Amino acid sequence: MSTESLFPHLLSPLDLGFTTLKNRVLMGSMHTGLEDRKKDFPKLAAYFAERAAGEVGLIVTGGIAPGLRGSLLPTPSGLFNRLQVPRHKLVTSAVHEADGKICMQILHGGRYSYHPLSVAPRAIQSPITPFKPKALTSKGIEKQIQNFVRATRLAVEAGYDGVEIMGSEGYFINEFTTSHVNKRTDEWGGSTRNRYRIAEEILTRCREVAGKDFIIIYRLSMLDLLPEGNSWDEVVEQAKMAEASGATLLNTGIGWHEARIPTIATMVPRGAFSWVTARMRPEVNIPVITTNRINTPQVAEDILARGDADMISMARPLLADAEFVKKVRQGRADEINICIACNQACLDHTFTGKPCSCLVNPRACRETELNYLPAENIKAMAVVGAGPAGLAFATVAAQRGHQVSLFDQSDEIGGQFNMAKKIPGKEEFSASLDYFRGELERKEVDVQLNTRVSAEDLAGYDEVILATGVHPRKIDLPGIEHNKVVSYIDVLNHTVKIGSSVAIIGAGGIGFDVAEFLSHSEDQDSDHSADPLDAFVKEWGIDRSLKARGGVEGMEAQAPESSREIWLLQRKPGKPGKTLGKTTGWIHRLSLRNRGVHMLGNVNYERIDDQGLHISINEEHQLLKVDHIVVCAGQVSNRDLAETLDGRGLSLHIIGGAQRAAELDAKYAIREGSELAARL
Repeated sequence: MSTESLFPHLLSPLDLGFTTLKNRVLMGSMHTGLEDRKKDFPKLAAYFAERAAGEVGLIVTGGIAPGLRGSLLPTPSGLFNRLQVPRHKLVTSAVHEADGKICMQILHGGRYSYHPLSVAPRAIQSPITPFKPKALTSKGIEKQIQNFVRATRLAVEAGYDGVEIMGSEGYFINEFTTSHVNKRTDEWGGSTRNRYRIAEEILTRCREVAGKDFIIIYRLSMLDLLPEGNSWDEVVEQAKMAEASGATLLNTGIGWHEARIPTIATMVPRGAFSWVTARMRPEVNIPVITTNRINTPQVAEDILARGDADMISMARPLLADAEFVKKVRQGRADEINICIACNQACLDHTFTGKPCSCLVNPRACRETELNYLPAENIKAMAVVGAGPAGLAFATVAAQRGHQVSLFDQSDEIGGQFNMAKKIPGKEEFSASLDYFRGELERKEVDVQLNTRVSAEDLAGYDEVILATGVHPRKIDLPGIEHNKVVSYIDVLNHTVKIGSSVAIIGAGGIGFDVAEFLSHSEDQDSDHSADPLDAFVKEWGIDRSLKARGGVEGMEAQAPESSREIWLLQRKPGKPGKTLGKTTGWIHRLSLRNRGVHMLGNVNYERIDDQGLHISINEEHQLLKVDHIVVCAGQVSNRDLAETLDGRGLSLHIIGGAQRAAELDAKYAIREGSELAARL
């Protein structure tokens, strides 16, 4: 069966009248950090060029500010004068040379900007930024509109094929279009028509300066996920306005950044919001793009085949694999490195001021620095440990031409990934293991499982890489040997049957994962008949009928109560979970809170006995009468084999958790394994 017959909708061209897109895949906008500095534009050009060569139909850049007040950061990624045009031409030229098309997203941060010059419809501070914005006068509004127009004119000059006007996610335009921030009573506020007037003015004037043969995408907030968000009728009215005002394509925006509902994290079902786009599609006569948690070609194809949308936007999946579309066309869809929606190296980096990358693909945004070139001297390499670090090293080293043997005492590859994939909401980790299994076979790595390696077994190898991972940390506590005490490995491997009440010692990432795991009943886990999307919208209080304003007003979240009474404990003062990921930590905390999990900080562990776990908080003693105590108190490096290899004259390298076990960090492990393999 041909690839075209497997994915006929995804691979079909999209005729826009004045130009044709080669397929239905849009690389959605995603800020990388490379836009923020002039010296990084060659890196940005290489990054986009690699995705264009990977045959994506259309690329949209990360957000580019139309002026200083609209910039997200004090040192903005912008296009608001001609001096900035040459750096942008580097990007457009690189993409065009790779036979691609690219649009520049014009993003005005509004009250989400991280600087004191921010502006908004009203001086209402965002809950996620430290600065209170200045309320714009009518004259100030006109100035911001002119900035959008200028940015469009300069984008044409820079060689972009189009622009995307960012009107969603709670940024500047979205702040005007909803009553959540727009409390104005003049011609720019009040009625629906007045609130979206600014978007109409921007689109109309941008079309005038761009001409008819230029792509203009309007990213419309179709589901605000805020009580004061727009009604569905108001959203449709805006969509019709965008079409009448010259938009070529209508892109779907889901949720504001401040909304307390997950939209792109790994626990969100695949394609979870295409139903919103499906409701919009018959309302307009221009192509409509859907987005959010679409990470496989089959999910994308199914959405298009159902008629939910005309085009699919994928951002993070193209971080994970630049050749996503090319592999689909060539019949190699099973070779795609799937985005697992972890956010750890992409959004977490962006929102903490670090350059963006990808946990499963550390080359992302480093295309000029990290390359896997053919090896000049072929070596025999032994890799001990088939966790993330060992897998990354083995596959990259084999790709470069080395002869690689991979050993693991387990009967399957994956290491700690095999723990992660069992956590409800982290099932996507299985996709990474599927990818690595395929890569090991394709790269002809000699995989030897169920094998405990000795020092003697490693004699004769040119390079020995120890990726032996970690052991759970043991704690010194009276009663720690009690039969109530188990490790997180025992829990996740189902080697013990956990009772109806449990205390978890340690509230880091593993502690939260174990709490999530134990808060799901065994009946829930085994019920595969339930629709994941129905369960998701019910748990987070989303109205699929779209009768509720913003999709949530008046709705109640109905998270299932935990089947167990769970105590999640941490020794450090403060609320548990502060060290979790910037963009996903709040989800884990809220999810557990909604399930009734008790989370306590500043806990002193006193002893364990038949009664349970004795603790004290601020010298106040408590007894937790629990059936089991799960120890999630960190890890220590497994260096047993390393110690036996000392002095044997081997070229030895220690990577991943075996090198650093401060916290289980697959991002660090995969990057380190890949970088070492690129060097040796």
